[in-house]
Amino acid sequence: MKVALIHDHLAQDGGAEKVLKVLADMFPEAPIYTLLYEKRYADKYFKSRHIETSIIQRLPGGVKHYQWYMPFMPMAVEFFDLNDFDVVISDASAFAKGVITSSQTLHICYCHTPTRYLWSDTHQYIYDLKYNKYFKKVISLVLNYIRMWDKLAADRVDNYIANSRFVAGRIKKYYKHESTIIYPPVETEKFGISSELGDYFLIGGRLAPYKRIDLVIEAFKKTNKKLKIYGDGVDLDRLKKMAKGHANIEFLGWVDDAAKAGLYSRCLAFIYPQVEDFGITAVEAMASGRPVIAYRRGGAVETVIDGVTGVFFNQQTSASLAESLNNFDSSKFNQEAIKQHAEKFSVARFKSEINKYIEESWKNFKNN
Repeated sequence: MKVALIHDHLAQDGGAEKVLKVLADMFPEAPIYTLLYEKRYADKYFKSRHIETSIIQRLPGGVKHYQWYMPFMPMAVEFFDLNDFDVVISDASAFAKGVITSSQTLHICYCHTPTRYLWSDTHQYIYDLKYNKYFKKVISLVLNYIRMWDKLAADRVDNYIANSRFVAGRIKKYYKHESTIIYPPVETEKFGISSELGDYFLIGGRLAPYKRIDLVIEAFKKTNKKLKIYGDGVDLDRLKKMAKGHANIEFLGWVDDAAKAGLYSRCLAFIYPQVEDFGITAVEAMASGRPVIAYRRGGAVETVIDGVTGVFFNQQTSASLAESLNNFDSSKFNQEAIKQHAEKFSVARFKSEINKYIEESWKNFKNN
């Protein structure tokens, strides 16, 4: 069985890239197709792999400012010739699923979400853009064209895997396809329980507006409880301005894996205010034996057990979070039980489920 992997782009280090890393480990001979890659991200996991990029990689600003070329990405992904492969696995939240395959090729899409800025988050996405209203109208027209392509591209997939029940619902709504749920791999073995706890709450990752770290900062500004924020991203400057003058809120910047594991293991709780399709950071915190204070929506509902591995707040507001913080007691949680729950999302479990799914899908595909 000759396999190819295709990924949207290797221009960041997020959950999708962690899934691709495990898929690449499972299929060491499979080439990786992607619209573009930035060396510092691609080399982290894929330095020795054969990577095929699209024409966007070679265009002026194609890597650093790849968003400029969004209107051309549908065409770029369709240029990939994958006719020689038996199975194509797309690891996608945007364009990768639109690759054209032959009638003899099984296309399985591991879908992180139907493209957010085309479907569920379109209006918020346009509102948040730092452009004038006329340019935003032009962008709306471009998104309308890409949305039509995206729906057509979705129909090219033979089998969908959703990374959560939450995403399976979106796939059904927007693409009208059924899917099988296989949760993403989390490197739970990298995280352990600490014998000593600190005096701080923790939040972090990629600092983007939809992560809603702003409402966490607002909640902690009204208390003397300590908050540590790790990570970097486009929202960092705005968040620092919000927290200015509040010594109980500390920005740590980018931290390596070892430092992150230490932060997780000693925090009172990990704060999770956003709506995520799955949410790897929450599971990493639980793999460290620490409870999660999460907004009751999205993937967190599937990973956090209320009262056992964490607690929920019901409105995505600083006031609702502040109420949960005031009622939170870390001593009520059993670290071993939390870590044991997190092991349900391990890499070994993911590999086993994916292998079984691909074998059964390939068998059915050949017999039809």
